[in-house]
Amino acid sequence: MTSTAQPSPSGAREAHPDHLGHVIFITAAAAMGGFLFGYDSSVINGAVEAVRDRYDIGSGTLAQVIAIALIGCAIGAATAGRIADRIGRIRCMQIAAVLFTISAVGSALPFALWDLAAWRVVGGFAIGMASVIGPAYIAEVAPAAYRGRLGSFQQAAIVIGIAVSQLVNWAILNMAGGDQRGELAGLEAWQWMLGVMVIPAVLYGLLSFAIPESPRFLISVGRKDKAKEVLSEVEGKGVDLDARLAEIETAMRREHKSTFRDLLGSRFGFLPIVWVGIGLSVFQQLVGINVAFYYSSTLWQSVGIDPSSSFFYSFTTSIINIIGTVIAMVLVDRVGRKPLALVGSAGMAVALAFEAWAFSADLVDGKLPETQGVVALIAAHAFVLFFALSWGVVVWVFLGEMFPNKIRAAALGVAASAQWIANWAITASFPSLADWNLSGTYIIYTVFAVLSIPFVLRYVKETKGKALEEMG
Repeated sequence: MTSTAQPSPSGAREAHPDHLGHVIFITAAAAMGGFLFGYDSSVINGAVEAVRDRYDIGSGTLAQVIAIALIGCAIGAATAGRIADRIGRIRCMQIAAVLFTISAVGSALPFALWDLAAWRVVGGFAIGMASVIGPAYIAEVAPAAYRGRLGSFQQAAIVIGIAVSQLVNWAILNMAGGDQRGELAGLEAWQWMLGVMVIPAVLYGLLSFAIPESPRFLISVGRKDKAKEVLSEVEGKGVDLDARLAEIETAMRREHKSTFRDLLGSRFGFLPIVWVGIGLSVFQQLVGINVAFYYSSTLWQSVGIDPSSSFFYSFTTSIINIIGTVIAMVLVDRVGRKPLALVGSAGMAVALAFEAWAFSADLVDGKLPETQGVVALIAAHAFVLFFALSWGVVVWVFLGEMFPNKIRAAALGVAASAQWIANWAITASFPSLADWNLSGTYIIYTVFAVLSIPFVLRYVKETKGKALEEMG
């Protein structure tokens, strides 16, 4: 079926900004929230063993300190939309920047384990806010002709944030002589790792003062003249601003505010399409991807790799994550979402199986045998590559497209919540599972990667090339 969409009366669909560089700057500034999302999520990787040693805690308690941030993430994601609708997108970004800053300072200077956990929750709340407000703001200010490319800034910023956090951790560890608890200017190395996030957090806050408020929010609070000014700034002077304003107002009046009740079916609680969305979110986490970002340094040290090398491998894994994400962004509209997901599932299953085999070997002098060690490193990087070029991007594309208009917002909220819960389950369980049987843990992740293949084949429908109005 070919598209018969008519040109927009205002010219918005064909609009090109007079200064594209300025629009890119606005988008990049908003995407700093995504950078902090990635940075704060994975920076704890460098502090795991130091926290265990300083507070003399077991794997179960350690896991809760690492995973507790995800509770804040869930709360922040659930409330960010309402906060942004009430006080504006920019104010919401500024609150997140303040929370990121407070979390960084508090995490770097904890009095005890309990307040370190509390600062982690504060940072998690900021992550949750950033995960919602960044994409929403970018979608509202980006010209239609550039929305897809500009929207990808958020995901790119997240993976860059992950990589930069690992690079910073590696540099600080080397400055401290390879000791996570080594002193630098009166603080231990791991404290500096957590505290350095103050720099991008403050930058995020400052950039938020340099970008305009969303036209959609300005219209909602009656500031139509200011909305016109912003629309002219981001969409160009060739747009009929009065007609554009009318289009947005009409769309806002027509919007259906989906509720939880809209998601309910007659037999299995939720409608089938909602269960598919939940399944995609849960499978994305149950393959154990966040183990690679939260615990990789600890994992490599547990099989005999020295701390400096383990931090370096965490950084190289993050670079592979960026490469995979770029591949997905290039291919997702060309080959489709479903083929990418299937390729990714198969690749992850094979890589995880090799990791499980490598970790099954007995340690010799505290290290994996050379063959198993090499296989483990290659398989870990292959796993992250296959995840990044498929499920890392494709799931979010699916969730944004697959639901009918009537339930899209509420269904996306439920699916995202399921993702945070699954993320918490994997993050909280890994240290104890690894103590039990590291190879067995990776077999569990392998099984979930294998099970995702029939799930996608049977229940997931391709959304490439379809209008949102065709979903349902």
